[in-house]
Amino acid sequence: MSGRDDHDPYVRVRGAREHNLRAVDVDVPRDALVVFTGVSGSGKSSLAFGTIYAEAQRRYFESVAPYARRLIHQVGAPKVGEITGLPPAVSLEQRRSSPGSRSSVGTVTTLSNSLRMLFSRAGTYPPGAERLDSDAFSPNTAAGACPGCQGLGRVHGTSEELLVPDPGLSVREGAIAAWPGAWQGKNLRDVLDALGYDVDRPWRELAPEDREWILFTDEQPVVTVHPVREAGRIQRPYQGTYMSARRYVMHTFADSRSQALRARAERFLTSEPCAVCGGSRLRPESLAVTFAGRTIAELAALPLTELAGVLDEGGGAAAGGGAAGETARVLTAGLRARISTVTELGLGYLSLDRATPTLSAGELQRLRLATQLRAGLFGVVYVLDEPSAGLHPADAEALLVVLDRLKAAGNSVFVVEHHLGVVRHADWLVDVGPRAGEHGGRVLHSGPPEGLRGVAESATRRFLFDRGPVPARRVREPSGRLRLGPVTRHNLRALEAELPLGVLTAVTGVSGSGKSTLVGELSEELPGVRRLVTVDQRPIGRTPRSNLATYTGLFDVVRKLFAGTEEARARGYRAGRFSFNVAGGRCETCQGEGFVSVELLFLPSAYAPCPDCGGARYRAETLEVRYRGRSIAEVLDLTVEAAAEFFAGTPAAARSLAALLDVGLGYLRLGQPATELSGGEAQRIKLAAELQRPRRGHTLYVLDEPTTGLHPADVEVLMRQLHGLVDAGHTVVVVEHDMDVVAGADWVVDLGPGGGDAGGRVVAAGPPAVVAGAAGSRTAPYLAAVLGRQAAVS
Repeated sequence: MSGRDDHDPYVRVRGAREHNLRAVDVDVPRDALVVFTGVSGSGKSSLAFGTIYAEAQRRYFESVAPYARRLIHQVGAPKVGEITGLPPAVSLEQRRSSPGSRSSVGTVTTLSNSLRMLFSRAGTYPPGAERLDSDAFSPNTAAGACPGCQGLGRVHGTSEELLVPDPGLSVREGAIAAWPGAWQGKNLRDVLDALGYDVDRPWRELAPEDREWILFTDEQPVVTVHPVREAGRIQRPYQGTYMSARRYVMHTFADSRSQALRARAERFLTSEPCAVCGGSRLRPESLAVTFAGRTIAELAALPLTELAGVLDEGGGAAAGGGAAGETARVLTAGLRARISTVTELGLGYLSLDRATPTLSAGELQRLRLATQLRAGLFGVVYVLDEPSAGLHPADAEALLVVLDRLKAAGNSVFVVEHHLGVVRHADWLVDVGPRAGEHGGRVLHSGPPEGLRGVAESATRRFLFDRGPVPARRVREPSGRLRLGPVTRHNLRALEAELPLGVLTAVTGVSGSGKSTLVGELSEELPGVRRLVTVDQRPIGRTPRSNLATYTGLFDVVRKLFAGTEEARARGYRAGRFSFNVAGGRCETCQGEGFVSVELLFLPSAYAPCPDCGGARYRAETLEVRYRGRSIAEVLDLTVEAAAEFFAGTPAAARSLAALLDVGLGYLRLGQPATELSGGEAQRIKLAAELQRPRRGHTLYVLDEPTTGLHPADVEVLMRQLHGLVDAGHTVVVVEHDMDVVAGADWVVDLGPGGGDAGGRVVAAGPPAVVAGAAGSRTAPYLAAVLGRQAAVS
């Protein structure tokens, strides 16, 4: 780094061309809270993450030994001319990951490591017991896991009633419902027949010992099977292996990679606490050690606020005990300090053993933030991706305190954000736009927030400075009521709630209050629900082969259009020829990927455009077929906006494209890989796919935080569509933190008042104006502030 960088207080970016950035030059101050704003797809993440963070990472990896680089996931070099004044960077992205069942609050925050060390070094052991290593207090290690459940805390079993729901059927008629279908199920029936069991007698008439063996034996006998001859088919004898129904179900549930097969197997299983460890997940030797009179499992189950109190008592009691007492004092003091960081972010209701999959995205994000806060780094750039996502306005205030503390510790905090409270709190604003995709990619303003007031083409300016009154809306009358409950799950205890039909309902409450758990109980089995559509933010595909066009069905229409051209008919090309996923039309050098991997030994693998197709993904002969002057690759490269004009005369394509435009996704390319899409974009693509379908009677639409990752301008577009669905006679339920969206709802169900054990109750329910005045509601004051703008002009 040059000498100028040491004294220059700015990170200076020159010629950034990542994604849609147009040779951007921008100067961003260090040691400040800098917020990057702009509509979805404008290029703000490309600037903050794709350019600044990526370059910081690249420089760091250059200092790492070449052999070690292979062990670390590396981002590629960004397309940028030069960046000066750039310190090391830490990234905190919004990852909606799918953590395993063994991942918990304790493992995410590493607090579990410290607690295990405390028990190992300062625990009270039974007389004569050998001192255990800290690994022995972890259910995720061989040294600590209960032998009865392998550290999972629950054991799976099954029963005859589950495996054979209709005992009036014979085995040949499918009495054993848990067995697979098609040839695999027929094979098991044939093997059973060859073993001498009667497969044609009704199940209930078989001898009890035969039923027991068929369903539960661990034996796997091999027998010669003579298949029944069928006309026109030669079937030779073969050696068949028998597998009992229980063994098949357990094997499928434990080992199958197919989510559908695992889900089917789970229907035939029971789950109950392990009899050996009582659900604590640990072996008896580990549970015999205590601290402050409690086992590690008991401490891990306490809310963090209570755990801190127990550590206070235990650390004080042990303080007078010589070396062991000093060890306890030091370890408990460190644990309490780290717990205080988590509770400061409003997460004191969580316990260390709370499984990560049960946490909301907002809770996970704040846990990661707390971990970084305790790291005590100095002089780095923290690059955060929408840290307010999934946060109630009350929680967002605690977030600002944390961001300020990171800055006060001598760090630079760069935040990609839509939450106006965070934007107003910034020292410096970088607004990118003016619109999305090819209509964005320019820095409209870089300076103190007040300077954006004079930038007329900024989409952010209107919401930041010219926020007009909320137009008064007439609350719709419900067409019926949907009764939920009693629900007992996570922190909901026999909760009963009513949701009105035919209106827009917002479910609100602080993070962890039980909102997602409540709406997760909605199903098509409930009286009044004819059809249920859940639109979540999970990816529309996990590989680059899945894209916007394939998900919406648009690609099928496009391929048929190409197959219908004179050139394609003359060559005998059918629609499959124009798929990059099928041999024939695709480029075989890159298998339709468009790029090839270049192995560089000690350096990370590099990806280069395919030498044969140049990234087009198709064989040259396929690209020779053109529809209205464009090849299939050129059509996939069109944006939704451009494609809407191109296919204006094709109703089947125009309908899909119009739905995508209606939800504000005109800037995406048709062939844009699913792996490049944000959670918010994936959710809107799912909504568009639903909107393009012909209406099939009353539908209940459930959306979990649909405005996450959306600029206020995009929120307006989305809400127009949701109100349109309600006006068409449907019901929409949204879990939401955006108070402007809540103020525009017909009905609000507010959960709380707090999170975890302090939540799980309906604090208030009714029209927005009623909930805004509810005593004891954390949502009420924020909702009242928005409705106040409405009242000012009504």
